[in-house]
Amino acid sequence: MSLLAVRRSLRLRLFVGTVSWIVVSLLAAGWGLSALFRQHVETQFLAELNRHLDQLTAQLAIDARGRPTLSASLSDPRWQQPYSGLYWQIDAVDEVAAAQPAVLRSRSLWDVVLVAPVDTPADGQIHRHRLAGPNDRPLTTIERQVRLGNDDETATATRPRTFRLLVAAEQNLLAEPLSRFNDALWLALSVLGGGLAIAALVQVIVGLAPLRKLHAALARVRDGDTVTLQGDFPAEVMPLVDEFNHVLAHNAAVVDRARTQAGNLAHALKTPLSVLANAATGQDDDLARQVRRQVTVANNQVQYHLSRAQRAAAVRLAGARTPLTAVVDGLLRTMRRLHAAKTLELVWQPPATDILFRGEEQDLQEMLGNLFDNACKWARSRVEVSARLRQTSLIVDIDDDGPGIASELRDAVLRRGVRADERTPGSGLGLAIVDELAQLHGGELHLADSTLGGLRARLTLPAAVLGASRS
Repeated sequence: MSLLAVRRSLRLRLFVGTVSWIVVSLLAAGWGLSALFRQHVETQFLAELNRHLDQLTAQLAIDARGRPTLSASLSDPRWQQPYSGLYWQIDAVDEVAAAQPAVLRSRSLWDVVLVAPVDTPADGQIHRHRLAGPNDRPLTTIERQVRLGNDDETATATRPRTFRLLVAAEQNLLAEPLSRFNDALWLALSVLGGGLAIAALVQVIVGLAPLRKLHAALARVRDGDTVTLQGDFPAEVMPLVDEFNHVLAHNAAVVDRARTQAGNLAHALKTPLSVLANAATGQDDDLARQVRRQVTVANNQVQYHLSRAQRAAAVRLAGARTPLTAVVDGLLRTMRRLHAAKTLELVWQPPATDILFRGEEQDLQEMLGNLFDNACKWARSRVEVSARLRQTSLIVDIDDDGPGIASELRDAVLRRGVRADERTPGSGLGLAIVDELAQLHGGELHLADSTLGGLRARLTLPAAVLGASRS
């Protein structure tokens, strides 16, 4: 998913933004909960070591020969299990004689002696160290130095009165619950994140549903089913719908005014043109011929622009649908009568399922009539007509076996007043009218070489299908 796709899609922007915030929030929550749990476990871990050290201190005593001993066994059974991970050790410390490490130690140490850093903490204070224990496993160790006996007695090497008490636990005892908690925590947060992502997706889909409904309403306006946006929209979307309907109404009013002005202009010009034509009739001088020629051009232009304004307005009519086959059949019958002298073979290949043109019948008749007439005018012996549906477009091909049109002239003949052959009668408006009318409906006219050797005119128009046949 590219950044450009996210920027162009409101749905992706909302979803990616929400999911990103969910991920950041869950990561922060996971990190915070993990840190709090670690702090809690470490506190409990050290508190337990302190309890063991206090118990060891409380049970420490000196026998009659001045040797340290425990007045009672410690309660935790792990002290008796070799390499259990929980250990204690007592070192003898004396100002006169050398220190004696491990004068007493737990059975769990077995044959291992803990070597703590040399320091002299004050009586009763607790120090913490990290040591290497059995099998080189790291230990967290706390120590306390205690003095037993009367201070006025003389300390000797055989009767030490100061002892160093060490209690240690493997760090695995701390790491294992942390690891289990973190695994469960991140699994739970992942499940929660997945659920929140699904909820965000549903929220985006539901939240943007009115836009899809608005899109469908716009499609109905485009297809001519209605002239305004209709539907029950949320309050946040209704101002947009109202404004768009105002724009549609304004455009319709503009079109109506244009049609009225075109009609008024045509009517106003018709009388002066008729007067000029009548004045030039019956005279054969150069001026009269020039007047008649220019009057004819002016009449053609007036009729062309008037019909164009009428067609532009007709395209906006709602709900217009025209079956193709009936129109083609009627036009071909007309072409056979108009061009009966040429002995043309007119071949119509109708589609298996009839196709509807999304527009007025007279528009389709005008476009196909011009194309059929043009093909019959230039064809030598054969004209073929075929139609098919491609997605939502109606495509009609008109082929003839005439001389065709050179590729460099095809764009030119679609302009008003341009003819490929000036020797042939015509106004040069037929193909231009077809092309502009097709564009008004959202289609196009394309000229190409025909398989018959002449010209192929391909007319593409918006369509609706009656059946399910598609090509």
